[in-house]
Amino acid sequence: MTRTTRRRVLPTTEELRVWRGFIETTEAVRAELGARLQAECGLSPGDYAVLLALSEAEGQRLRSSQLADDIGWERSRLSHHLGRMEKRGLIRREECRTDNRGAEVVLTAEGSAAFRGATVPHLTAVRELFVDALTPEQVTAAGEIAAALRAKLG
Repeated sequence: MTRTTRRRVLPTTEELRVWRGFIETTEAVRAELGARLQAECGLSPGDYAVLLALSEAEGQRLRSSQLADDIGWERSRLSHHLGRMEKRGLIRREECRTDNRGAEVVLTAEGSAAFRGATVPHLTAVRELFVDALTPEQVTAAGEIAAALRAKLG
C-alpha cells in the first residue's frame, strides 16, 4: 500500500482549521445567546432548557430521570439546578403519581410565564445570530451536518 492510498489517521491542517472554526464559533454563538437570555429574561440557558422540556411534556411534568435524558444532563447536575429553580418558583418537585420510587418535575405558573416571556426574545436572538447570518442553503447544510454528527455519535 502506498502512502497516498493509506487512510490518513489524523486530521489534516485544513480539517483542523475548519474544526477549530466550528467549535470556536459554536461556543461564541452559545455564549452570546446565553448572555442575551440572562440579560433580557433573567433565565440561564439551563433554565430555558428545563422550562422548554417541561412546557412540551404531557401535563407539563416529567420524571427527573426523563428530564435529564431529554436535555442531555447528568442527574446530579440536574438535581442541583432544579433546586435553584425551585427556590425561584419556576418548578416544583412532586412524588411520582404512578411510581412511589421517583419524583416528577412540574412546571409552575411562574415558570410557564417566565418561559413564555423568554421565548420571543430568545428566538429573535436565534434568528439574528444564526439564521440571518446564513443563506437558506447554508441553514439546510447546517441541519444536515448536525444530523450527520448525531448519527455518528449514535
